[in-house]
Amino acid sequence: MRVLVTGGAGFIGSHYVREVLRGSYESMKEAEVVVLDKLTYAGTETNLESVADSPRYRFVRGDICDGALVSELMRGVDTVVHFAAESHVDRSITGSADFVLTNVLGTQTLLQGALDAGVSKFVHVSTDEVYGSIEEGSWTEEHILEPNSPYSASKASSDLIARSFHVTHGLPVSITRCSNNYGPHQFPEKVIPLFVTNLIDGKKVPLYGDGLNVRDWLHVDDHCWGIQLVVDGGRPGEIYNIGGGTELTNRELTEKLLEATGRDWSSVEPVTDRKGHDRRYSVDITKITQELGYRPRVDFAGGLAATVQWYRDNRAWWEPLKERAALVGG
Repeated sequence: MRVLVTGGAGFIGSHYVREVLRGSYESMKEAEVVVLDKLTYAGTETNLESVADSPRYRFVRGDICDGALVSELMRGVDTVVHFAAESHVDRSITGSADFVLTNVLGTQTLLQGALDAGVSKFVHVSTDEVYGSIEEGSWTEEHILEPNSPYSASKASSDLIARSFHVTHGLPVSITRCSNNYGPHQFPEKVIPLFVTNLIDGKKVPLYGDGLNVRDWLHVDDHCWGIQLVVDGGRPGEIYNIGGGTELTNRELTEKLLEATGRDWSSVEPVTDRKGHDRRYSVDITKITQELGYRPRVDFAGGLAATVQWYRDNRAWWEPLKERAALVGG
């Protein structure tokens, strides 16, 4: 089996690649893995150093919008797991063009390449943000899409294009929509690594608005396991929500991070709320649980403690990335 993983040098994609090459997924124990990644500011080959010597691994630096390259790489591929995306909401607010280009055109390019090559499985990794905001209850996969940021709108668009390739052409596409991820190797512009790295350095952290926006937290290991369940048994044309089962306000999350780093509220700086800031996300995971046997396995308290410790122990990984992000306005 040959698997093409797009965005495989990023946070979630690299975790998936490491798990595949370490033999964590039974059906992938002999799979060849081809990683396609453009290595923008948020992607780094250091995320793949631990598996780079595997004879089953190949890295290709390139753009998912490059049709010729995509067509070449799709030859002989059985499964595509598509992580590659521009994903930071703040960046999409200040400049949305890259989000539309990568998330929409890039996805279409991959789908066409997969169709032309006769790929037998295409898993498109998306986000709960495509649903918008929900005051109470949880979204099922049938909920309408009401994205509120350029980022989430571009992801919703890519979901619809992926669905259309299944309906129109019969391409065996499955879509996953996850809640907020956390864990090691997450780029330090995201809230948990940003707060942790700032706090351990004695710097302040920003808290948007009243801090009462609610997010469901999902450890990256659970997310990748859920994706693999969809790779193995997800039905073509179907959507699967993947959640972590831990809902926290941003203020509650901040409190936990202050405790974990030995800081107090004097380290928190209230800032003006973000434009179009969704109030609450919550996904219903009944479908993936009943069909594929998924349940989150990583306890949030333990997962968060391990994540904080990882950033304490890996300054050499995140410090250059923070400096690089600052150069491009991060």
